[in-house]
Amino acid sequence: MSDGGPEESGGAVGLPSRHRRPTPMSQWDPTARLSYWAFHANRRPAYMRFAYLQLGSDEAAEDAVDATFDSIMGEWLRMLHMDRLDAYAWTVLKQCLIESRNRRHPWQPHRPEPMDISAFEAALKEAHADQYEVLTDTIRFYSAVSRLAERQRDAVLLRYGLQCSPGEAGAVMGVDEATVRSYLGQAHRRLARLLDTSEEAADPTEAADPTESAES
Repeated sequence: MSDGGPEESGGAVGLPSRHRRPTPMSQWDPTARLSYWAFHANRRPAYMRFAYLQLGSDEAAEDAVDATFDSIMGEWLRMLHMDRLDAYAWTVLKQCLIESRNRRHPWQPHRPEPMDISAFEAALKEAHADQYEVLTDTIRFYSAVSRLAERQRDAVLLRYGLQCSPGEAGAVMGVDEATVRSYLGQAHRRLARLLDTSEEAADPTEAADPTESAES
């Protein structure tokens, strides 16, 4: 679809231009407007629930998601030409969540909010960890959670915190179902190894998993 705006003149569509003003929605063609509002309706509920898990407040979650869709709206005509539109939108959401946390607690490093923990407990249960032993040491548990790669944490929150299927989680994150299952497997193994709750954690191939260190 051609939007007729300046988005096509910048060459590569992977990076937004800091010198380009967004085309107002009033100047979009009807198909672009319909596609934006369809995306908004489809993704906003999951974005809101994920933001609440991260921020622990309805108000903070709504502000972050509103900021996300404001940014997406400004880039929508360009995004329509992307191969991985959902992945780009997910990146925008994650950046807005970081900015929201920094505004609320500028002096504190981020650590999982209380709502995060139920999701990670569910992940540990599926990893066959000893729940009682894990949860008796909250400091170790928080430390282990913070050491998961970002996309592993995202996959765990979507799968166990929001009860998404791997396919649904993949659609939200902009990756395929097999990738989500890979992230979940990595998270299970890493949590078990960090918490010393599974004999399987002794597998030396775990430490050599190249996808873990590559996540960001």
